[in-house]
Amino acid sequence: MKIIVADDHPLVQEALGHVLAQSFPDAAILPCLCLADVTATVARHRADIDLVLLDLHMPDSQGFAGLFQMLSLYPTVPVAILSATEDPGTIRRALDFGASGYIPKSLSMARMADAIRGVLGGEIWAPEHPNDGGGGGHDNAEWARRFASLSPQQMRILALVREGRLNKQIAGDLGIAEQTVKVHVSTILRKLQVGSRTQAAVAADRLAIHSPQMADRPVRPSDA
Repeated sequence: MKIIVADDHPLVQEALGHVLAQSFPDAAILPCLCLADVTATVARHRADIDLVLLDLHMPDSQGFAGLFQMLSLYPTVPVAILSATEDPGTIRRALDFGASGYIPKSLSMARMADAIRGVLGGEIWAPEHPNDGGGGGHDNAEWARRFASLSPQQMRILALVREGRLNKQIAGDLGIAEQTVKVHVSTILRKLQVGSRTQAAVAADRLAIHSPQMADRPVRPSDA
């Protein structure tokens, strides 16, 4: 069994490595510090990856962008979100967007092991939480379908559009021709079914996670 732990925080890597070693002694743990590491590792071991534990805040991917990129590139690889963000709306969106589970970093070692075990067993695992006001499921699923139709490059361009970058600036950032950016932007608008860059930027806000100050709080190995 191979499990990818995608988190750039060394304490999280250490704590999760401890949890996994104790609970799944025969598993190979593959640490990744950024989304590029994750995709490269999955490409090397695609048939053997049993689970990706993906932090929502990676150096090269913020919010749900990494989840959509993984689902787009490797739709058969289970991806569970690992996050310190625990608000019900974010959890609901993650599951609606296709995550195989949502595992808060605040869980004790025992509960975290149970959560990972559940996801590995095919369960869509999430913590018990109060209703976030209801609704949004169908809408989230529809936006998930639209976002999943974007290529990884288009996801990167959409993120830069959300930041207010112009085509020329995006071209410079990504090292591609400005005309190529224009073609991608047109395709993004069509796939998202929006009529302008502003509407695309608003849509991209659905990918964002507005974390509390404790969002970088690491897993606590002492919580047994």
